[in-house]
Amino acid sequence: MASLATAYLNRVATAVPPHDVHQAFVRFAQSQLGDRRDAALFRRMVDKSAIEHRYSCLRPADDPAGPAVDADGFYRRGGFPDTAARMRLFEQRAPALAQAAVDRLGIDGERDGITHLIVTCCTGFSAPGLDLEVVERCKLPTTVERTMIGFMGCYAAINALKLARHIVRSETKARVLVLSLELCTLHLQETFNLERMLSFLLFADGCAAALVTAEPDGLSLDSFRAVLMPGTRDLITWTIRDYGFDMVLSGAVPAAIHEGLRSHEREILDSGTASAIDLWAVHPGGRTVLDAVERAFGLAPAALAASREVLARYGNMSSATVLFVLERLLRSPARGARGCAMSFGPGLIAETMLFRTAGS
Repeated sequence: MASLATAYLNRVATAVPPHDVHQAFVRFAQSQLGDRRDAALFRRMVDKSAIEHRYSCLRPADDPAGPAVDADGFYRRGGFPDTAARMRLFEQRAPALAQAAVDRLGIDGERDGITHLIVTCCTGFSAPGLDLEVVERCKLPTTVERTMIGFMGCYAAINALKLARHIVRSETKARVLVLSLELCTLHLQETFNLERMLSFLLFADGCAAALVTAEPDGLSLDSFRAVLMPGTRDLITWTIRDYGFDMVLSGAVPAAIHEGLRSHEREILDSGTASAIDLWAVHPGGRTVLDAVERAFGLAPAALAASREVLARYGNMSSATVLFVLERLLRSPARGARGCAMSFGPGLIAETMLFRTAGS
């Protein structure tokens, strides 16, 4: 019986909107927190967040502590937009960001050869949707097979790579374009609750495009494993409400991740140990999440440098973020290095992937 083809993540390209909103959001949040102790605690958490920049499709207002948070008045105090308005803006802004990421992937001479398109998104929906917008804008074949992976949250890109691997292993000539796009800042809520405001401190907009084929270049996608952590289903929730998508992100998430990874280390690492892993691509769900992974596997501080860099420069862009980390690892890969990627999301579930850099 013939062996199945090996699938490779050949390359990744990334794009973010032009508006850095991190400091503007901090000013808005502090103006919302009327309690001086809450405001002081929020400022301390900002300083500890390890986030320096976050980007949005919305332009920040000159004075985000004033009547409107953004320059166009989409978020006005006492009158934040309903879900319909947020989805209309998603339809307007998402396609251009998707096109920017695909253009940077450098597939000009091979667009006609793309056979499959997989799109992950949990921050906006419409039909005809983002998949068909990408086909049209990026001049992909109209025969391309399309799959939408929706509303899975931060771990969706790992599931997309898993599906791309299945496709390539069954169709050796397949060329799979994976696109992860999130406009998280379209779901800001008007709140005076400190814990909820801290969750908004993390999130940002971004898009990553990746090419998966059987060509032995980049990272071989060796194996995948999902780890469900019992008793944690309420720690991360993402629900559609009248005024946007409503996020609950419990402060207990890092501890749950730490315990879950410790308990399932041998399964995740395919009976190996963390010392056998050369490269780590961990979804930077926040500084405390990265700290939890570092402790669970006993990693040296430098092991998660790529993840911490992405967190500092872009924040948490939900499903796109782990691909931003993988893009950094692909810049100068050591031949034959073994790696582990992982993302976390509602469930609470860790989606994990083992890979190797191409070459012996």
